[in-house]
Amino acid sequence: MAGWHLFYTTVGGGVEAEDADLEAALRREAMEEIGATIGPASEFLTLTEPGDKVTVVQHFFRADVVDIDLNRRSGPELDDPDVGDFSPVRVALDGPAMRALELHPPELADYLQEHAETWGA
Repeated sequence: MAGWHLFYTTVGGGVEAEDADLEAALRREAMEEIGATIGPASEFLTLTEPGDKVTVVQHFFRADVVDIDLNRRSGPELDDPDVGDFSPVRVALDGPAMRALELHPPELADYLQEHAETWGA
């Protein structure tokens, strides 16, 4: 499509009132966006960026996908044509695969390219 740009990102979103903590928000978002149940999660990167009115903090977690069923997806973003396609893509956890993606945010891409080989070992 003209005007569209392809990039990849991870599952994520904001913490909702019903989320007990960041990990609960991660589990909810994984289910909403890709219909996935995940195993234990561990935070590996935190990015902080000043916004117009509030500081934006992004927390990135690593977790194994226990199971995935796209029919379980329920996120409101799935119905918004302006936010793109939420099709999951499996990518090998290694440097070359990470470098082949245009992963956003760039700080996450840099971190994964640097550490993917260790994680995949």
